[in-house]
Amino acid sequence: MGRLLLVLLIVVAIVLVWKAFGPKTWKRNQATPEPRAIKGPDDDEEFLWKIEKDRFKERRAREAAQREEEERRKRAEERYRDPDTPDDDQPVD
Repeated sequence: MGRLLLVLLIVVAIVLVWKAFGPKTWKRNQATPEPRAIKGPDDDEEFLWKIEKDRFKERRAREAAQREEEERRKRAEERYRDPDTPDDDQPVD
């Protein structure tokens, strides 16, 4: 009876070792490439660069429009300046 119990324990131990370290676990040790993580648009460097570039262009366009508006306003003020006041450029007789 003791021998039967010993054989049964050995068989159980072999099954447990086989389940723990069997061929199914050999594949886990191999280096498999992990699937690419899905990136959101805020993680994508190219997307962020494009946004920054677009904002820079918009800012430059606003600054150029503002400069043109200032120049247009200056020309309009010079054109419609009060004729009674002499210009600084013209000598007074």
